[in-house]
Amino acid sequence: MIDNKIFENKKAAYYTLGCKLNFAETSAIGKVLADNGIRKARNGETAELCVVNTCSVTDLADKKCRQTIRKIAKRNPGAFIVVTGCYAQLKPEEIAKIPDVDLVLGAEQKLDILNYLGDLSKDKDHDGAVVTSKINDIKTFHPSCSQGDRTRYFLKVQDGCDYYCSYCTIPFARGRSRNGSIADLVKQAEEVASLGGKEIVLTGVNIGDFGKTTGETFFDLVKALDEVEGIERYRISSIEPNLLTDEIIDFVSKSKRFAPHFHIPLQSGCDEVLKLMKRRYNTELFASKVAKIKSVMPHCFIGVDVIVGVRGETEEYFEQACSFIESMDISQLHVFTYSERPGTMALKIDYVVDPKEKHKRSQRILDISEKKLKAFYEKESSRTHKVLFEQPAKGKPMHGFTENYIRVEVPFQSELVNQTRIVSVNGFNEDGDALVAKILND
Repeated sequence: MIDNKIFENKKAAYYTLGCKLNFAETSAIGKVLADNGIRKARNGETAELCVVNTCSVTDLADKKCRQTIRKIAKRNPGAFIVVTGCYAQLKPEEIAKIPDVDLVLGAEQKLDILNYLGDLSKDKDHDGAVVTSKINDIKTFHPSCSQGDRTRYFLKVQDGCDYYCSYCTIPFARGRSRNGSIADLVKQAEEVASLGGKEIVLTGVNIGDFGKTTGETFFDLVKALDEVEGIERYRISSIEPNLLTDEIIDFVSKSKRFAPHFHIPLQSGCDEVLKLMKRRYNTELFASKVAKIKSVMPHCFIGVDVIVGVRGETEEYFEQACSFIESMDISQLHVFTYSERPGTMALKIDYVVDPKEKHKRSQRILDISEKKLKAFYEKESSRTHKVLFEQPAKGKPMHGFTENYIRVEVPFQSELVNQTRIVSVNGFNEDGDALVAKILND
């Protein structure tokens, strides 16, 4: 039995690194603690409990995690520090040896955090305690929905991955593919609507694989969520091209609430590299998906993930990838530099790309992305758009996103926060990161 009196008047600070899924899970952890008397520390307050939700997608991510832990300990002297997330599952003993870390929780334990906190007393004479499960024992789906702001929520619909791409450690960090039921996820979306949330982003590790544990499909989920009253928009965070079916694309093109916005991981525009990566599609399939989307939604925003410098990516293969990417009618590229991960199949591939060459290739793809994004924005400048405005930073102008993910800017008006307006757009702002908008329906 947990003695809640231990936690009365305690303050917690939360630190999230990595993906949107991590933000959703941190929010769920925060709710568990808040329901048991531990409130979130305000700016300037010292926390008695610090929770760090980590990422481990690259060596740099691991390094950022270690740096964050050290900063937290300095900022909150004497705090009980809990570390969870992908880095914690993959290298728990390494994290436990970091000074001031008190507890390391694996993927199966993170949402049961309350059971492992004890009385929040530190033991400086020993490494942090480690509570993890073997990867085959990670089977629980923990529902999570982040509430970081008043306009956009991140709803976790799926976790884990059954794809073992040669460069990736995610299946070893998160376990097998699993998901919540459609009925439960619809209830969460209805709760978001009751709280005034207008936009939900569907998140997961491999969301197109939804249904492994419930016998349902991602298409079934999309259709059910589209009926939830009060939600104005859904966005699909990322979906594998081989799992993005024509029926999903056609449905989104005519749906009431799903935005004309897809994020599709390509990873490489060269078929030989895709084979080395153990991806489950080729460039022909990817190109067909882009063409299908544009045929039914000409104004759709298409974001694409690309990894550069993987083992086996020769100069010739990279040039093939660039040519393919440049030929695609896509809107923006998210570029990741390949990082060696222990235990992955990619380490058996002989050809290694020099770090300086990796940097050059990253910059080349980023330049392509910048041109494509600018062209997409300019093409959309002649149209009117529906924009959901967000809470701005103090003293800053208002920003919001159109349904097809164009960032727009207007002068500050407090009454616009979490409100939808029709706008016209005309050229870029001073920073070049948004289109200047004029509200038409005030």
